[in-house]
Amino acid sequence: MKKTTLILLATAFFSFSVQAGDIEAGKAKSAVCAACHGADGISASPIWPNLAGQKEAYLVKQIKAFKSGERKDPSMAPMVAGLTDADIENLAAYYASLK
Repeated sequence: MKKTTLILLATAFFSFSVQAGDIEAGKAKSAVCAACHGADGISASPIWPNLAGQKEAYLVKQIKAFKSGERKDPSMAPMVAGLTDADIENLAAYYASLK
């Protein structure tokens, strides 16, 4: 019984923590990002990183760090200020889905 309960709890925990954002919603929200990071997440400038193909969790972490001020960048701060957690997850899912 204990083993079954642990397995069910672990399954529930991992299914909640691995939920991905909505790729299509992220694509729709990415128009502003494209100005610097490129239409397909590949930047034309060496001063801005490529977002395409980055790991989803990494992108969520970095965007949230810019939003909270933990990471500082004068050009990113206004871009992320109005994003909701769902927006961030959706953007991360979109860019992670790109090659």
